[in-house]
Amino acid sequence: MMGEAEGNGAGGSRVGVEGEEGGGGGGVMGSRAPGGAEPLLATVPCVRCGKPARLQCPRCLERKLPRKDSAFCSQECFKESWTTHKLFHKARGGVGDGQQQAQSGGGGAGKAGEQLGGGGASLSPGGGADVVACAALSRGWLYCIKKGQRRTQELPSFEWTGSLRPYPISQFRPVPAHIPKPEWAATGFPEIEMRSRLQSSVEIKTPEQIDGMRKACRAAREVLDAAARVVAVGVTTDEIDRVVHEKALSLGAYPSPLNYHFFPKSCCTSVNEIICHGIPDARPLQDGDLVNVDVTVYLNGFHGDLNETYFVGNADEATKKLVRITYESLEKAIAIVRPGVRFREVGEVINRHVSLAGFSVVKSYCGHGIGELFHCAPNIPHYAKNKAVGVMKAGQTFTIEPMINAGTWRDKLWPDGWTAVTADGQRSAQFEQTLLVTETGVEVLTGRLPTSPKVFPWL
Repeated sequence: MMGEAEGNGAGGSRVGVEGEEGGGGGGVMGSRAPGGAEPLLATVPCVRCGKPARLQCPRCLERKLPRKDSAFCSQECFKESWTTHKLFHKARGGVGDGQQQAQSGGGGAGKAGEQLGGGGASLSPGGGADVVACAALSRGWLYCIKKGQRRTQELPSFEWTGSLRPYPISQFRPVPAHIPKPEWAATGFPEIEMRSRLQSSVEIKTPEQIDGMRKACRAAREVLDAAARVVAVGVTTDEIDRVVHEKALSLGAYPSPLNYHFFPKSCCTSVNEIICHGIPDARPLQDGDLVNVDVTVYLNGFHGDLNETYFVGNADEATKKLVRITYESLEKAIAIVRPGVRFREVGEVINRHVSLAGFSVVKSYCGHGIGELFHCAPNIPHYAKNKAVGVMKAGQTFTIEPMINAGTWRDKLWPDGWTAVTADGQRSAQFEQTLLVTETGVEVLTGRLPTSPKVFPWL
């Protein structure tokens, strides 16, 4: 029994049991509930613990709400889930199984702004009792706060700069024991990286290290390509993360972002006004969105890092221009990479191309050295008049990853401690490659493959 059931006061609803009437107006399992709801099948998983469930919340049964969002294996699970599950009632109103249903997992949700029948909530971002968020909460997903180290059932309070809001995130994805892992997989802290001399001096890779980098970067490209193939209207960024996670493991690689400084997911997914480090969550992608997917994998002791920004459905012309200019700015920067070029020149080239198009360059985040460490020297700013020191030399490996905003270059950080968004709520795009300086120029270690999906109309 719940002590504070919705609309019932003390005593509350009791979850319906097969062959037994539930207390407080609960439905009877094994027979049709009012309105003709079908009996719950034993194969439906409990929304709290995942065990096989033969019980269903009686209020959900009466309202013919989705069985997958209201099944429980025991009275105890029902009781423990009530705080979040009752939000699901409020969000869904009287919606039946045959009407538009939002999924908390990969895909299938209605478009933003679509109104649910029977007094249901709007799916518009920040629309109060959001049905997608509530469905995710009912499954045990939670909002991320404190740089990934804490979770909460409540949407954090914040002066949001645009229409986007965080959604609950799923549980930590496991990594099999046989996959080699960086130290932070267990501790959350990259202590070796933080103490390394390579934070202040740029490493010249040996031929053996370069071979290891090529393999890691090839794997990273294959993982990103797998993610690109599933980007579509209705797909959640959590589903993209699942694809990234499983593809990396299938290649024998560890997804480097996972638990790095306690980052809770295997990749970053940055939608619309998110500049970088967006956390994959339950929000379904909507027609007209853009989404950046940032992938890094750790394979045989080396990291490979890249990202791309994709259109979701039908992009408007302003979004297409922003993404194309961002892509071109990276290509122009790569074109100058060769021994003897100063690192600071990268920002000059990028800024010139971007500013002529009317966009701005983010200053808070930069490219970085990479190899056996995820992040190390050199730092490579993408804006003009920067003070980066040093020159490029053959054997160095680093990333260039310009973040370009439609409006101001300034950014703000969400309460999760990771998600950087534009200060004015306008859109942002990014592209990234891992590069090797050669004796005669540059090798793009994470370059596109003949099998890479054809997602950019200008290529």
